[in-house]
Amino acid sequence: MNPRKYMRENFTEVCHTTLNPEGPGVVRIHLIPPKYEGGKIAPSIAIINGQDIIPVNYSWSILLSEFIKEVNKYHGKEVSDAEVESILENTCTAVKKVFPFASRKRLKNDIYTIMETFKQVAYGEEVTTDIGYLNIGDYAENMKAPHRMDIMVSAMEKNGCWNCNQCCVHCYAAGQSEAVEGELSTQEWKTVLDKLREIGIPQVTFTGGEPTMRDDLFELIDHARWFVSRLNTNGIKLTKDYCKKLYECEIDSVQITFYSNDRDIHNKLVGGNHFDETVAGIENALEAGLNISVNTPLCTLNRNYVDTLKFLKDKGVMYVTCSGLITTGNALTETSESLQLSPGEIAKVLADASDFAYENGMEISFTSPGWIDDEFFKEHALSTPNCGACLSNMAVTPGGNVVPCQSWLSGDVLGNILKDDWDKIWNNEVCRKRREYSALMLGRCPLRREK
Repeated sequence: MNPRKYMRENFTEVCHTTLNPEGPGVVRIHLIPPKYEGGKIAPSIAIINGQDIIPVNYSWSILLSEFIKEVNKYHGKEVSDAEVESILENTCTAVKKVFPFASRKRLKNDIYTIMETFKQVAYGEEVTTDIGYLNIGDYAENMKAPHRMDIMVSAMEKNGCWNCNQCCVHCYAAGQSEAVEGELSTQEWKTVLDKLREIGIPQVTFTGGEPTMRDDLFELIDHARWFVSRLNTNGIKLTKDYCKKLYECEIDSVQITFYSNDRDIHNKLVGGNHFDETVAGIENALEAGLNISVNTPLCTLNRNYVDTLKFLKDKGVMYVTCSGLITTGNALTETSESLQLSPGEIAKVLADASDFAYENGMEISFTSPGWIDDEFFKEHALSTPNCGACLSNMAVTPGGNVVPCQSWLSGDVLGNILKDDWDKIWNNEVCRKRREYSALMLGRCPLRREK
């Protein structure tokens, strides 16, 4: 059979599987089918753990898609050596219909090479196979959906009342029109997740507001097992039992917002006496075996960020992120703006923080595009952040509206995920223009306001 014909008939949906699901060292693979347009075909891509993009040629696409189909027949059970051999044999039988002259030995060797390569990518090891990483900006024109959707399951206001267990000084979602649009029901959010899977979006982030305010969060996370799933939280509700349930639901990672190791500074910035609860949440998440990162929005009050890193390192936290202030919501108020660091001040804080992180085996990244020149990131061996709105990521608001990103809550509603056809949303003129901007990889957030 002609490979192109085979792919058109048999490879039309995103294929997904998880290697080593019990961890540590989980490898989540989403194989995105090629895009056919005007007689041209864009390459398939494999997205590893929702992050790394690897182009995949015809033969590997067919081999990998058939292998994933066979592996997924054993979902949820331990696979014996005999069953592994059966998976390989059945994969080879299917692939030989397309490539009849390829030997079974070669096909099996290719499968082992693919899996080893993906493991190396996922673990951050040296890749021994000659592969080409793909810049998402270069691939943008071939995309049919973003690679991550942030689902804002919890509104900031509910029934006329504040619906968060904190009231952060810099809350980007506070006081905006979308915060009072109401919340989708459990079944509606499940329908959203089903639609996102159908669209082929491999990663979802449960966020808000504060997503742990929802009593059905475990049920929603459990429904999202197909995706690479993440949870953004302030950590207050992360008791030992809560973390155990998150682990059982197979959440892939949890990001906890923590402002400072100084109790008074943290409590002032979150608008309440929650330092001990958040610290306990970090400790409980680590004890439960959850993959966690800790994020710190930087401002003038917590510029002694290295002290916070020392505190987190002592707790066992190994991955941290930090950011400038997202100037929407509360961050537009005079109180928040008066605490904003300048780009030069941010660079000084980040330089000291990255030195400490590297000396102590921690991973660190800065997530705010446009604050610091690219040369700084190269000098300090950090990844340059870029705006991914309408390209790598988009967001669904509590009421189901689709917006360019989870910070973009005023204006620019692109459609409703439950009411509108996805192609109409994706090809919306505003969405397309935002995507074209993001694809330029200019490294600047359109929402940012200078101090």
